[in-house]
Amino acid sequence: MAVKMRLTRVGKRKRPFYRVVVCDSRVPRQGRYLDLVGTYDPLKEPSEVNLDHDRIRSWLSKGVQPTVTVKRLLRITGFYSEPKQNSVNAESEV
Repeated sequence: MAVKMRLTRVGKRKRPFYRVVVCDSRVPRQGRYLDLVGTYDPLKEPSEVNLDHDRIRSWLSKGVQPTVTVKRLLRITGFYSEPKQNSVNAESEV
């Protein structure tokens, strides 16, 4: 079973609100999920992101793969920061 951490849209038309959930990747977007680990409100200024870092850390240790958008939200909240890859090596500039 491939488990992903992804966003599920809830809310009204033209008023999006998202839940950050852990679910099987084969389940539909609005389908059943294993765990609710946070919320994301893009319309507030600034965008409001509430995440349960302990639960996320637990799921990531079990091998859950976050989607690109969830990774971006994790970086915004300071959960982790991946070092940026330079396209040119520093040694080649000698």
